[in-house]
Amino acid sequence: MAATAPAPAPAPPVAAPAQSPTTAPTTPTGNAPPTAAPLPPVTPAPPPPPAAPLSASLSGPFPGGRVVRLHPVVLASIVDSFERRNEGAARVIGTLLGTVDKHSVEVTNCFSVPHNESEDEVAVDMEFAKNMYELHKKVSPNEIILGWYATGHDITEHSVLIHEYYSREAHNPIHLTVDTSLQNSRMSIKAYVSAPMGVPGKTMGVMFTPLTVKYVYYDTERIGVDLIMKTCFSPNRVIGLSSDLQQVGSASARIQDTLTMVLQYAEDVLSGKVAADNTVGRFLMDLINQVPKISPEDFETMLNSNINDLLMVTYLANLTQSQIALNEKLLSL
Repeated sequence: MAATAPAPAPAPPVAAPAQSPTTAPTTPTGNAPPTAAPLPPVTPAPPPPPAAPLSASLSGPFPGGRVVRLHPVVLASIVDSFERRNEGAARVIGTLLGTVDKHSVEVTNCFSVPHNESEDEVAVDMEFAKNMYELHKKVSPNEIILGWYATGHDITEHSVLIHEYYSREAHNPIHLTVDTSLQNSRMSIKAYVSAPMGVPGKTMGVMFTPLTVKYVYYDTERIGVDLIMKTCFSPNRVIGLSSDLQQVGSASARIQDTLTMVLQYAEDVLSGKVAADNTVGRFLMDLINQVPKISPEDFETMLNSNINDLLMVTYLANLTQSQIALNEKLLSL
């Protein structure tokens, strides 16, 4: 189950007019330059085809009460692609992948897409994006295209053109902005969806309305997040990995501190120092009911048995490694 933490309130809507800058194919820098196809000028977009497989999941009103659930691996991938960007590139863009149901939109993965932009033109390697998505479908067939991301704190006219391309891949795509410049000493993360505005048949524009971003994580991702947070207390921002025994010890210490806090709360309620809260009481009752009923003797026997099995597996693994190393030495003689 994923735990959630609400993000700060989103910024007010940002509107960008739909102009028609001159576009021309450009080639991103790199060893093997891909063929980049320029995006067409913004015009009143026709309705998406009803048989598009990717847009079927995002049809209708935005699900989940206009909430986007974002996993930390997505943010790590975006920051990594920004650090590895081509020389002279002001920002990086990429495709957001994830799942959609009637309750939420969850962004679980992403990949960067080569592009090149200047003041009056923008070109995106659309063939690369399609190939990458086909490869991702082989690994995670449940993930679909949800939208795209861009580094920076603002929405530009080029963003309108790129957003139009992703509108062909997913109905009502999400646009995620990550402020890697750290304005106001923090990384601002915002999500938007677009809506057309203007007079039909005349000048049309696109308005980006903000969405609420919530950060969620799986238990396996929590390990990496906790390790990254520990670097804040290191002078050189570097910290080593903990051993399995250290992780068990730290987890046991956290459980002990939590139990101490719960017992103190229960004592304060019984003594009348704190008013009883029915919600907290029901939560504690559910927590107690989830604890398996087992005698201390049986628990100790089970724990010792598991430890012995673990030690045996570790011994056999080390023995196998030693035999392989010895065999390599004999073969090299």
